[in-house]
Amino acid sequence: MVRFYEAKTTFDFTWEQVAQGFWQRYPNPESTHVLSEDTTYRQIRDGKLYTKRLLTKTNKIPKWGERFISTKTVKILEESIVDPKNKTLTTYTRNLGMQSIMSVAEKVVYKSCDENPDKTIAIRTATIDSHVFGFARTIQSFGLERFKKNCTKTVRGFNYVLHSMFPQQHKHIETIPHSAAVIQRSNKEKLKDAAKKASDLAKSKTSFPKVESI
Repeated sequence: MVRFYEAKTTFDFTWEQVAQGFWQRYPNPESTHVLSEDTTYRQIRDGKLYTKRLLTKTNKIPKWGERFISTKTVKILEESIVDPKNKTLTTYTRNLGMQSIMSVAEKVVYKSCDENPDKTIAIRTATIDSHVFGFARTIQSFGLERFKKNCTKTVRGFNYVLHSMFPQQHKHIETIPHSAAVIQRSNKEKLKDAAKKASDLAKSKTSFPKVESI
């Protein structure tokens, strides 16, 4: 039986920043397993950017899996569609090698958050399958758990890149001690009083004397 996975992640960055940072995700401290990335196709159609990339990643194999898998690297095909008009970035990834042993197909949609346009929502769905007779369920369960851990690392790594590219500008607010605040407020009130007195004095000097009616 195929295993399914779904998760939602919120990035504290605008969609434009996430879409820009997507192409610079590697390297980062969480991506030591990514050995290479190559763009094999890129085209703009109907205002959308279509891209295909080939990633090479290391493939750590548990002891029980060594009887099925001999290679320690795996090729990943990543296809993406950037739609700047609707502010969506959709990615599709799947492994090209060892599909008969375990196949992982993932879809991620990055879109602007409806409640807060300064944030981006990533909706991730994936299927994990295996066709190894007698071991399919074991391999699927292993693949699902490893996929979950990798997703956590992926989000941490992407956040690291985004924070590096777009340092958050926090407004610096100085905390004024209570006594200083009182003095500051008192000084402001004195200035207001002085200004009011000066204004009243100026008005009295420029006003015309009242003329009684005859």
